Amino acid sequence: MKLLVILATILSSVLTNLEQKTLQTDFTLSVSEEVNQPINYTGTVVLNGERFRINLFGLDAAYDGQTLYIYSAETDELTLSRPTEQELLETNPLLYARYLADRCTLTEKTADDGRCTYITLVPKDPTDPLTRLVMRVRNNDLMPLSIEMREGKTVSTLRFTNPAFVTTETEYILRPEKETFVNDLR
Repeated sequence: MKLLVILATILSSVLTNLEQKTLQTDFTLSVSEEVNQPINYTGTVVLNGERFRINLFGLDAAYDGQTLYIYSAETDELTLSRPTEQELLETNPLLYARYLADRCTLTEKTADDGRCTYITLVPKDPTDPLTRLVMRVRNNDLMPLSIEMREGKTVSTLRFTNPAFVTTETEYILRPEKETFVNDLR
């Protein structure tokens, strides 16, 4: 029981940091299936609790706590919506880790060099499509460095490049240009 309290404290501390501080980082998302070569996508993200601003797949997206904004430069279209909890969990892996905390068995392992800790979440429900989520966290500042999710034969790995907590204000709203088509689904 003592180990579970310690583990919950590590994960809780990481998630509390992400609620109270703003994380800014470039990232690489790698998606692979068993024997296939991974497909890599690069992007940038700013996270603060539920709010985020992300650039990935040629799309800009932002969530201000109520409205999800998605802008496609290719079509010059801005879509506004009120996302479901499930849509937010699929968009923000750190929210997903918070969601999983109560539904999973938690374990942790300190890296051999002592600089990082691996927090592993395994769903208690064997029918859950997710089989494992592993978050690598830097020990000195509880900075998340990577998140790996396994679902069946698919492995998705999110690696942060030079992540930092920043104090600059970020606007979590995308504003259209005059000619941009606005698709308001709210």
